[in-house]
Amino acid sequence: MAAVPDVFAPAQLGPITLRNRIIKAATFEGATPHGLVTDELIDYHRRPAAGGVGMTTVAYCAVSPGGRTEGRQIWMRPEAVTGLLRLTDAVHAEGAAISAQIGHAGPVADARSNKATALAPVRFFNPIAMRFARKATAADIRDVIAAHAGAAKIAIDAGFDAVEIHLGHNYFCSSFLSPLINRRDDEFGGSLENRAKVARGVVTAVRTAVRDQVAVTAKLNMSDGVRGGITVDEALTTARWLQDDGGLDAIELTAGSSLVNPMYLFRGDAPVKEFANAFRPPVRWGVRMTGKKFLRQYPYRDAYLLDHARKFRAELTMPLILLGGITNRETMDLAMAEGFQFVAMARALLAEPDLINRIAADGSVRSACTHCNQCMPTIYSGTRCVVTGAGVASAV
Repeated sequence: MAAVPDVFAPAQLGPITLRNRIIKAATFEGATPHGLVTDELIDYHRRPAAGGVGMTTVAYCAVSPGGRTEGRQIWMRPEAVTGLLRLTDAVHAEGAAISAQIGHAGPVADARSNKATALAPVRFFNPIAMRFARKATAADIRDVIAAHAGAAKIAIDAGFDAVEIHLGHNYFCSSFLSPLINRRDDEFGGSLENRAKVARGVVTAVRTAVRDQVAVTAKLNMSDGVRGGITVDEALTTARWLQDDGGLDAIELTAGSSLVNPMYLFRGDAPVKEFANAFRPPVRWGVRMTGKKFLRQYPYRDAYLLDHARKFRAELTMPLILLGGITNRETMDLAMAEGFQFVAMARALLAEPDLINRIAADGSVRSACTHCNQCMPTIYSGTRCVVTGAGVASAV
């Protein structure tokens, strides 16, 4: 039997070497009020880099203006490169690698905030934006695929070590994979083979664009947590195809729908009141009335996505990244023992950016994160932990 790797030992991810196997997962920082890098965004990623992670992931780097979830996000264009270089240089100076999460929000996009048309597999109403997303034509799909390749090239110009392609959470690629959302009857609808064409096309285009200059990973839903949505069995088939296509260096396994059931990913408390207060009427009133249906509550436990992820580990040979409830040395070591090559963390590092160094020094250290999830509504004003106060002080 192969030896269980040490989570704190250097590890290969495609063409790059990380100083350890711990990745800061992509979570929107709320630190780019004009869609460009700020000092707050740089500090947001510099701190976990100084705190010991092997790689930090910048979220969310949209591939086009209409691909943003809302209008204050970075979208990958030449004007963004100067600021992104400042960001990647700052992270590299701390000894960590840095990845850009690239993607198109699809039906999750706020067309009103973006002042750009949102796209979906079919005409789709976004209740937060109070706008319809337009059914994507074949030409639109080709444009989105090409935009991912262009964004990946910009990431190289900006000094990133890796790109993470967003194939989850019912964003554009994921919405095509979803039988619940994708009701098309053309070459991109119906069978899973057809519904997977967009995701596979995006990955192939990105790999062709970057070759081996950077690592290429993807965030892929194992399950939407929604009746009629992506199931584990279909996700496994998609993952096998992605593995066979050869475009990815690793897959980060995720779950949940940003449109219907986001708490299926996060687990813990559901901050309905806090989310409602982040919006203006009438959306605020709508969130208060329907929030408990949208923000369903799931109990937190360590490594809460492991049961699903084991099925992927058993079927796939490629490197996999375990996400969800990784907060201490025990869960990291468990992931390594289960055959995962990397672990990804988010909320625990928001609460304590120096957590990894502290765990490396003392394996008994416990995270201060209480899984209250009140950090989630702060994305609209600068993502921060309400328990420790760590995060973005003020950028919007």
